[in-house]
Amino acid sequence: MKNLQTKGTNKITAVDLFCGAGGLTKGLEDTGIKVNLGVDIDPACEYPYNENNSGVFLNKSITDLLSSDVKKFFSKGSIRLLAGCAPCQTFSGLNRKKADNSDSRWWLLLEFKRLIQETQPELVTMENVPGLLNTDVFQTFKSALVELGYMLDYQIVNCAKYGLPQNRKRLVLLASKIDEIRLLTPKEFTTKTTKTVRDALSDLESISAGGIAPSDSLHKSANLTKLNLRRIRASKPGGNWKDWNESLILDCHKKESGSGFLGVYSRMEWNKPSPTITTQFLGFSRGRFGHPEQDRALSLREGAILQGFPKDYKFTPENEEPKTTIISKLIGNAVPVTLGQLIGKSIIEHVNNIE
Repeated sequence: MKNLQTKGTNKITAVDLFCGAGGLTKGLEDTGIKVNLGVDIDPACEYPYNENNSGVFLNKSITDLLSSDVKKFFSKGSIRLLAGCAPCQTFSGLNRKKADNSDSRWWLLLEFKRLIQETQPELVTMENVPGLLNTDVFQTFKSALVELGYMLDYQIVNCAKYGLPQNRKRLVLLASKIDEIRLLTPKEFTTKTTKTVRDALSDLESISAGGIAPSDSLHKSANLTKLNLRRIRASKPGGNWKDWNESLILDCHKKESGSGFLGVYSRMEWNKPSPTITTQFLGFSRGRFGHPEQDRALSLREGAILQGFPKDYKFTPENEEPKTTIISKLIGNAVPVTLGQLIGKSIIEHVNNIE
């Protein structure tokens, strides 16, 4: 995104906890905020984070992270931003009913709270799934911020309204000790509020199921069985498996108990945003991840682009074959870069308005 940088950016430095492959860091840096440190427990994040961003990567669990580990990466005299986008699987719609206090991920948000209390940054941001909003742990987190003197704005946003070519609803929180803060509206952020799959992917090279583009090793798709190849050829963009000949329909979907599962085995539509990109986006059978025209599911590169990553974002060294399972997980779990840009620009506007 162009022309996001404004006069207050050189005064803000950030630390990105749970940084993953660097989606949030990239978005913040696009707006001019300097991110000096990214922290994640997954060593697979190190290469993409270091290769595409200016900050240093620290492979460490948040539970072992000390405030001293964080404080030394804030530039002296700067306005400090601490970001913490904890893993969201515990709070997703699929898992929330099954999760309880025995799930260690449930308490990662409280570890983030601990580091806020110990470092006392002027600014805080958090991103997570909407299901977190109605949990006790979020209420505890929010109350702690208020007690520390932070003013809050939190809301559920659909990233598609901010120009991401993907329907992805996320809970976003901004907190400031300086003054009241708010997330920018779609009109304040971008002049184009809806970006489509066509806008994002139509200029990529055509590949077949199981194929790899010669110019980009990340533009590779999973193979399809002969039966699934027949199924995708029978699929309509935006349709579902009910469009197929009965001989193609799975036995489980023919039963009453499975007849309502229409969110799998489907093609995306060119003129709409994509469905939510999950870690399973390489699988035609795992969601609405079929290419609108080509007889295959999404490639790794296409999934990354739909998450807002630049087309040249590096996830693996050029001399190494991409590890499909690892990279699809990094992409699906990432904070969309566009959302990072929204957070960054909202923070910059906040600082500039105070000045």
